[in-house]
Amino acid sequence: MCGQEFMRYTKMLTGLVFCTFLALAALADDWPQWQGPDRNAISKERGLLKQWPKDGPPLAWKITALGGGDSTPSIAGGRIFGMSNRGEDEVVWALSEKDGKELWVSRLGPAIKQQATQGKEGPGCTPTVDGERLYVEGLGGDVACLQVKDGKMLWQRSLTNDFGGSVPRWSYRESPLVDGDKVICTPGGKDAMLVALDKLTGKTIWQSKVPLATVVGDDVRSRSPVGPGGGGSGPATLNPQPSTLNPFGGGSGAAYASAIAIDFDGQRHYVQLTAKALVGVAASDGKFLWRYDQAANRMGGNCSTPLYHDGTVFAASAYGAGGGLVKLSKDSNGGIKAEEVYATKKMQNHHGGMILLDGSLYGANGGNEGGFLLCLDFKTGNILWDGRDDAERRAPKGSVALADGRLYYRTEKGTLLLVEPSPKEYLERGRFEQPDRTRLPAWAHPVIANGKLYIRDQDLLLCYDVKAQGT
Repeated sequence: MCGQEFMRYTKMLTGLVFCTFLALAALADDWPQWQGPDRNAISKERGLLKQWPKDGPPLAWKITALGGGDSTPSIAGGRIFGMSNRGEDEVVWALSEKDGKELWVSRLGPAIKQQATQGKEGPGCTPTVDGERLYVEGLGGDVACLQVKDGKMLWQRSLTNDFGGSVPRWSYRESPLVDGDKVICTPGGKDAMLVALDKLTGKTIWQSKVPLATVVGDDVRSRSPVGPGGGGSGPATLNPQPSTLNPFGGGSGAAYASAIAIDFDGQRHYVQLTAKALVGVAASDGKFLWRYDQAANRMGGNCSTPLYHDGTVFAASAYGAGGGLVKLSKDSNGGIKAEEVYATKKMQNHHGGMILLDGSLYGANGGNEGGFLLCLDFKTGNILWDGRDDAERRAPKGSVALADGRLYYRTEKGTLLLVEPSPKEYLERGRFEQPDRTRLPAWAHPVIANGKLYIRDQDLLLCYDVKAQGT
């Protein structure tokens, strides 16, 4: 074999190995973005422990020196990705899934000096992994694309400088949505509530203008602000001032939730819970389609990702608002209507997220005052069971994920719970206390990938083996 033929053979073999690696990676039970493979906090993995030992599952490894922040990690292709503040820098990092060893760290920009106390330690974005690239969003609105293999910055945009966005009081905390050739982010600007960027170049594909107010007949109106004690809509008022609707949001139209993509009646939508409303825009060009105000609270502190099922969307927030289910339909003009099915104050989900499983909705009901795990009938909003009714109050306010028929629930105090989903009663199948707890609330969500449970606590990352024996 001559030299040139050998080189061609070597290149072909290398390409084959790489393609095989990517195929295997795609088949693995990864958690490549915020709330897992389908952005619903549900893992596709099987063969996990159905009940934990008395002291919890075995610890595989732990690492420190991550830096500050509540960024929930993502897992893909044998690597763990996350974000932190380290000294004066806001950084993105990659670790080995095998043992937590740091593979690379890249600087995104200067660490943001957030005035609000809660969450000031560092970023809250979960990196979104898409093949050989990953996408992140910093506290100040810097959106960037990096190479998975080495962290090299490929492009960067600013939600404030490029799109007129205003940094919310608790900073930008969404995790970018990658859909086809687009990256979806929420500047919250007057002319750019949402934007679509080309995932390869970062160039603007479209920017979506969402009206501040609700259209009622021939008038442009908006529901009155949610009062401290309730989530009902008051009388419509003409063009209220943004500061009235969102007095603590710093004037930003962006909140802290992450967008989802849905398909309804042959059209793809991007759905986002903004500072003022749950909204839907057309994926093709960003055209505003519909909105629902009830799920947004007057603080603008809307954090939890919306849920879509069978032509309906559910969203919720705390601070007295609660949740609401809307049914989407075509109107007489060919537009989209979002009609309320029900509203409930019994799912004031702060930022722990919600799980929809077999017609039941699981999530914590409560804001800064605390709360407990709750189960609702998704179609009706009726309470199936409420953790407040349990004398032991076994599942205080926290964040939730689902894998292999079990809820992985992390309370804000750091207790880890394994719960068997049931519409009839609370069924606990294990609990343990997270070691080496910081004094800060445990806000990073649990992540389950490839037989492991990952728990982040600021500077610390814990990896537990939750694979059942013999699987």
